[in-house]
Amino acid sequence: MTTIAEEVLLLALSEQEGKQLVGSTDLGVALSGALLAELAVDGRVGLTDKKIAVLDPTPLGDEELDAALARIAAEDRPHKPDRWVYKLRSAKLRGRLLTRLAERGVLGEERSKVLGIFPRTRHPELDPSVERAVRERVREALTGAATDERTAALIAVLHAAKIDRKAFPDVDRRAFKEIAEGHWAGDAVSKTIASINAAAAGGAAAVAAAT
Repeated sequence: MTTIAEEVLLLALSEQEGKQLVGSTDLGVALSGALLAELAVDGRVGLTDKKIAVLDPTPLGDEELDAALARIAAEDRPHKPDRWVYKLRSAKLRGRLLTRLAERGVLGEERSKVLGIFPRTRHPELDPSVERAVRERVREALTGAATDERTAALIAVLHAAKIDRKAFPDVDRRAFKEIAEGHWAGDAVSKTIASINAAAAGGAAAVAAAT
């Protein structure tokens, strides 16, 4: 069974070449938000006074989820969801998830060099049935079928990071918004992306002013 983070990653890559459809910042935040959302779906964390609290510290048997859960449990004070989405970000998370999917035969791994110098790795899809099943589940939810908590969390994260626009270009954005609206994981992803972009813009403005 794929995790929500793996599903987000599959939908954020082009099927044939494995190219990333959204920026690295948005995808990185979406992946950490997906980890947090899945911990909530599995009953490991929840909201208490609008902050993330550990409800059950029992490991789930997944390295990424268990590492995130342990980190939350070890924190000396609670944080709001968007703070945890930011803290759980990792530049290496995407790579680890790609490796897992490649090891399971879902994705390929093609290494090459651009201009004979710069290394490049692409991950074309080898087993389309996995992503197809995810897409079918999402489309069913968007067309009015009963939506389970896990699919709702996935849709909220996709919408918050604007991955839905690239992965489902033919679907009315209002369908995504209706399901995603009010979902705390999606809100946390959206706030974190906005915060990072604002900080980057502020830094660029400061550099421009100094020069």
